Parts: sequence; C-alpha cells; structure tokens
Amino acid sequence: MDLALLRTFVTVHRAGSFTRAAALLGLSQPAVTSQIRTLERQLGRPLFLRQARGVTPTTIGDELAHKAAPHLDALVEIAETGLDEGSPVRTLHLAGPPEFTAERALPALTCLTGHDGHRCALRTSFGNAEEVLEGLAAGHHDLAITTNRPRGPLLTATPLCDEEHVLVAGERWAARLGPGRLRRRPAQPLENLPVVEVHESLPFVSRYWAAVFDARPAASGAVIVPDLRAVLACVVSGAGLAVLPRYLCDAALERGDVVALLDPAVPPLRTYFLAVRTGTLAMPHIARAHEWLLRAAVDWA
Repeated sequence: MDLALLRTFVTVHRAGSFTRAAALLGLSQPAVTSQIRTLERQLGRPLFLRQARGVTPTTIGDELAHKAAPHLDALVEIAETGLDEGSPVRTLHLAGPPEFTAERALPALTCLTGHDGHRCALRTSFGNAEEVLEGLAAGHHDLAITTNRPRGPLLTATPLCDEEHVLVAGERWAARLGPGRLRRRPAQPLENLPVVEVHESLPFVSRYWAAVFDARPAASGAVIVPDLRAVLACVVSGAGLAVLPRYLCDAALERGDVVALLDPAVPPLRTYFLAVRTGTLAMPHIARAHEWLLRAAVDWA
C-alpha cells in the first residue's frame, strides 16, 4: 500500500475535510479526493461519508486511522530528525490555554530544553479547548492541555490536575459586602458589585454560582478581557469581583491584594486533561514531556 495515500488519508481523517487536508498537505482538493478514492478502491471499502460540510469517517475509516496514524507519525518523526546521533534535538509542539500553559506547563517543561542528550526545542500555541484539540487532531501539536476530554479513538487523554476556583474582590469591595452576606443573598453581590470576566457570558462566575449557590448570576460584566491574568490585574486595581483559579491568585491572596469572599466546603473544580494523538507516546520526546507534566501536576494539587 502506498504510504503517500495513507498519509493523505490520515490527514483527511484528522482535518475532517478534503479542503482543510489539501491545505495542510500543500495539494489541490481534486488531488486529495483522487488519492482517497484510489485508497478506497484498493481496500474495497468506503473510508469516508461525504457531507455538506466536510467528511465523516466510516467504521473502517476509523479503524484504519487508529492503526496507521501512530506509525505514520513515527515515520514523519524519523524523517524530520534524521538518524544523526550528533543532533539529538527534537521539537515539541505544545498547545493549551494561555494562562495555565504560561503559569504551569511551560515552567515544568523548561528542564527539557537543557543541554543533555535528550533535550528538545519547545514551540507553544495558545487557544481554547476546541481549538487546541482540533489542532492536535490535525497534527499541528504533539501535546494539548484542555478542559474538554476528547472523544473517539484518534486522541487519548489523561487527567492532569484539578483547578480550584475562588471568588475574589479587592479589599474595598469586600468590605462593602460585609461578613456572611454572600451566603444569605447570593444574587446581592452581583447586583451591587461590578464583575470582571473573560467573556460576556460570564463563564467563570456562572459556573461558580451554579456550584455554590445553585443559582444563576443576575449581572453583566463591567470589564470583559479575554485573559485571566488581566482579570486578576483589574480586580487588584479595584474593578470589581471575579472568579479565578487559585493557582493564579494565590500570591495576590497572600499579599492581601485581593480577598477571598467565600470558603465553600466543596469549592468548584475544573479538570485539565493532557491529550495526545493515539500512539504518539511511542515517540521519546513526547513521552518525556508527557511524563514531566504528570509529575509536576502532583505538586500543583
């Protein structure tokens, strides 16, 4: 079987579209379509179901991708790095949410860029859960940190750590609330205090209110900024209240720059997963980074 056909097939399977696969491969869409048809004729089975927006793999297509993709990835790794033992550098492509990746993952992986015989170069991309998983499936990333557990056989995910969420505000706003007021009237703080969030839908505040108060927040954001580090900076400057990961605001809490408004018996948690394409942990540089992140996550708890 022609390896070029298999490479095209795996790319289409990951991209979910002949058009996107063609762009990734540097081929025309008719060329990709022709190669897939050739492979289907050789196998005597359809590999994809054509739809208005992209393609969906058949059962046979999923089975073939599950078996072939890890081996093709390994061949690509050999082709990219060569067999010269004097050049042991590998490039690891990591993707994840900007705050967690910057504050947690990258510091844990910097040891892999040292000057030993197994060092690697790091390339990092930021994005939301959907974006990083799509990029991982398409072969743009080697490791993805995500809050969504991927489904299907193409990607494999391991729980990495739980992230505790804390309701915080500056000291001035906390003093206005008074002790215990949040427990008595959970909607009241949002009626009286401005809210700092990453999106107009108030994802962090809404999740916290549902978990702690079994209620929906009745407020709109006063400051919307798509980075939790900027949210923290706004809260420190007195812009209002926010829900933040504890790892991100712990130092500010210790300094007294912000105040935790509640200490619930069961704090809201969000789980991070470490995802790879199935079979790629056979590659030493990916396996090593995967192991280092899992080790580091023990201390993050």
